[in-house]
Amino acid sequence: MIIQFICRAILLGVPLLYGSTGEIVTEKSGHLNLGIPGIMYVGAISGVVGSFLYENSCGNDIANMSPLLAVLIPLLCAIVGATLMGLIYSFLTVTLHANQNVTGLALTTLGIGLGNFLGASLINITKSELPSIALTKTSSFFAAKLPFADKLGWFGDLFLSHDFLTYFAIIIAIVVSFVLNRTRVGLNLRSVGENPATADAAGINVTKYKYVATCIGSAIAGLGGLQYVMAYANGVWSNNAFGDRGWMAIALVIFALWKPSVAILGSFLFGALCNANNYIQGLGTETQELFKMLPYVVTIVVLIITSMRKKREHQPPQSLGLAYFREER
Repeated sequence: MIIQFICRAILLGVPLLYGSTGEIVTEKSGHLNLGIPGIMYVGAISGVVGSFLYENSCGNDIANMSPLLAVLIPLLCAIVGATLMGLIYSFLTVTLHANQNVTGLALTTLGIGLGNFLGASLINITKSELPSIALTKTSSFFAAKLPFADKLGWFGDLFLSHDFLTYFAIIIAIVVSFVLNRTRVGLNLRSVGENPATADAAGINVTKYKYVATCIGSAIAGLGGLQYVMAYANGVWSNNAFGDRGWMAIALVIFALWKPSVAILGSFLFGALCNANNYIQGLGTETQELFKMLPYVVTIVVLIITSMRKKREHQPPQSLGLAYFREER
């Protein structure tokens, strides 16, 4: 039961890890992107559309499907869809200097609306009796495990039995952490987020860094939406089934203190907290809802503690949420 609980927590936490890692990259450039929920939603539906078209082109026969294309097409579609959302956000906030909070919220509304429209369209095309669309053939490729994992007992179940997007999420978080802390690109990006005027005076292209960071962060977050559909939901898309995972990913950024390496453990903790009510018998509906609040409660506690300690390394980038006007430098 313990191994099962941990594996379930990891599965629940991986979409949050993708979303928080992408948001950390964006926020390090000084932009608070509250559009992450919508971006993750668009990433999910873009991957669903890509896999739906590929499955239909193969006659819905798994024997005619290439494992490489079955994985690559949804991945690229999710990345492209999420990146376009990030590009819209960048254009509005960086080029047009629109309010970041309002733009992010508008992007979330747009993403969820677009996802529900495309999802409903696919459901109508398939003439499904249920308000969902199943892509179990594509999901089977995403959920493939190492062939020898079952032979290694609890070690194989705990460390080697996850889908490849789980390991990819951890690798991305580690790479992002390394780039931010150990490379000149990361130093320049953090400089842009802390004080764009000083970075601009030092010859750093502030606009370029903001655009690239936001688009890359959006692409990473979009993979979280795809992982949710293909691994957690076993390839089944239902409108509005994504829940509040996008907002939890933003809360995880604060919990992790803007550190991708900490977000790895934080995402699994959030997954465990979300899953705890399923392993405690005799809980009423009201108590189960209280358990769902735990990730946000923990985030608030961490925010209070770090604010009281007043350590600079535990604070967000200094220019986070503030538009940069080069002419005022």
